[in-house]
Amino acid sequence: MKLTSCTVKTLMVLLIVFLFGFNAIAQEKTEQFLDDFRGTASLTQNGISLVPSFSLGDPALLFDLKFTKGKLSFEPDMRFALEGKPWSFIFWFRYKAIENKRFSLRLGAHPALNFRTVNIIRNNKPEELLEARRYLAAEVAPTYKISDNIGIGAYYLYGHGFDEGVKNTHFMVLNSYFNNLHISDKLYFNISPQAYYLLTDDLKGFYFVGFVSLIKKDFPISISAILNKAIDTEIVPEDDFTWNISLVYSFGGANRRMLKQKIL
Repeated sequence: MKLTSCTVKTLMVLLIVFLFGFNAIAQEKTEQFLDDFRGTASLTQNGISLVPSFSLGDPALLFDLKFTKGKLSFEPDMRFALEGKPWSFIFWFRYKAIENKRFSLRLGAHPALNFRTVNIIRNNKPEELLEARRYLAAEVAPTYKISDNIGIGAYYLYGHGFDEGVKNTHFMVLNSYFNNLHISDKLYFNISPQAYYLLTDDLKGFYFVGFVSLIKKDFPISISAILNKAIDTEIVPEDDFTWNISLVYSFGGANRRMLKQKIL
C-alpha cells in the first residue's frame, strides 16, 4: 500500500483534530458506553519502537489511546515523524484474563502497519511514496504485584510479517516496576528496569532497558525517558545504545490523566 506525502499530512491533521475533539466529549461517552477512555500524546527527540532496540532516529509524535469495556480494551498506538509521515500504526485488542490482588494476566493481539519511504520515478520525475508493511502479533503478559508500588512480570510477543522484511519476531522480557518514588509531596518518579531477548528471523540479541518517568501530582504533563543498551546482539550491532526523552500529555480517565508505568 502506497500513499503520497500530501495525503499523509492531510490524514495526520484529521487524526489530531479527531483525537482532541474526542477527548472533549470522552467523559460523557464513557458514562454512556465505555467504562474508561484515556490516552497520551508524546513529543520526543527520538521515536523508539515497541521493541526498544529499534528507533526512528528522528523526532516523533506518538499517540497512545485506550478504550475499555469490562475486561476488554482497544488500544491504538500511532507514531509519526514530525514532518507528518506516519511511522507505525498498531491496533491492540487486549483482554484481562486474570486480575486479582497480587497476580494478573493479560492477553492481546494486534494488526499493525509499519511505513517506509520509497523513491520512484513517475513521468520522468522523482517522487516519494510511503510503503506500508503489514504485521500481525500476539502477546502474553503475566504480572505479580509485590506491594502497592513494586511488581515483577514477564512479557512475550510473537509477530509475523506478511511483506518484504522480517517475517518472524520473538520478543521476550523480564520486567519490574517501582512506582511513586517521592522527591517531594508533589513530585515523584516511576522506574521500570527490564531485560529482554529478541529474535528476528535468524538474528538475535540480549538487551537491558530502563523506563523512567518524572511526574507531578495532579498535573497532566510529565517527562519520560527510555535508555536501551545492547549486551550482546547481531541485530544492528553498530547502534548498541538508544535513548530518548519525551514530553507527555495525559488526558481522559477518571482524573482526566494517564500516568501509567511503562511496564510491558
